[in-house]
Amino acid sequence: MRRILFGLAAVSLLAATACSPAEEAPAPEVKKSLARQAVFYQGQGQVQSLTSGVISKAADGALQLQADAILPSAGYTETGFEPRIYAAPPPDGIYEVDVVATEPKSPSAAVETKVTIKGAWAGYKKDRLKGVKMISKTNAVVAMLPPG
Repeated sequence: MRRILFGLAAVSLLAATACSPAEEAPAPEVKKSLARQAVFYQGQGQVQSLTSGVISKAADGALQLQADAILPSAGYTETGFEPRIYAAPPPDGIYEVDVVATEPKSPSAAVETKVTIKGAWAGYKKDRLKGVKMISKTNAVVAMLPPG
């Protein structure tokens, strides 16, 4: 009787392992940000999403930022960039900025609105910056500094 029970247990164990789902590949590791958000003004928040971003150096040395963004409705004002705060420079040289806008005071129809946001960043780390990661509510775009 004991042999039969052990035999049934072994068969059921083999059947269970044969029917188990194939091992899945591990999810890619999400890179944790080393920065923290700057404090937003009243009514200000991240834009809904980004479609593209570009950076370049101006003649005066400031970094010119440009992002094509989508807002949830018309009437948003004071669009711009808020650099994140770092305790130490990022090891990969890619700094993060939040792309922000101020919500309209009176609600309007929820029609997605495309805008181009431009701004300058004078206080960036000139010797360490290689690129800028522009962050919205739903996605992020990385713009690398052109050589030269």
